[in-house]
Amino acid sequence: MILVVGGAAAGKRAYVESLGYTAAQMADSTDMPRVGDARDERRRLAAALADGRPVLLNLHELVFAHPSAFTETAAATESAAVTDSAAAAEPNEPAADLFAALLAKEVITCDEVGSGVIPATREERDAREATGRLACRLAAKAERVVRIIAGIPVVLKEA
Repeated sequence: MILVVGGAAAGKRAYVESLGYTAAQMADSTDMPRVGDARDERRRLAAALADGRPVLLNLHELVFAHPSAFTETAAATESAAVTDSAAAAEPNEPAADLFAALLAKEVITCDEVGSGVIPATREERDAREATGRLACRLAAKAERVVRIIAGIPVVLKEA
């Protein structure tokens, strides 16, 4: 999987297109379904991510629109960082399914959300935190991590 990060309108989509992907092969996370129950939400999102398209655009929007679906994934990652136990490293099953669905994508793009003004609401701060933790977790598993700065790709990691 290739993780592409960068600021808003920095050229992430253009970079993905330069890899040979077409618009038909790109799923935009802003089009994902929204449901109320957190467990059901994770299952539905995992199913929506398994749509056969190899590219997911705007991961940050997915997390901000569905923060409860990613909260336990982030908490499990935090627990794994604090302790080395195998039990703490494994998130609950729906969150694990959601993470596996993300890993099945060939390319994921995500805006950098950790800089700038601290969000005013707790929900926005939590969503930003969950986005950052998820991006870190995906970067650890990615074959390549690319940061786009002013339309210029900078490879941060190459497996």
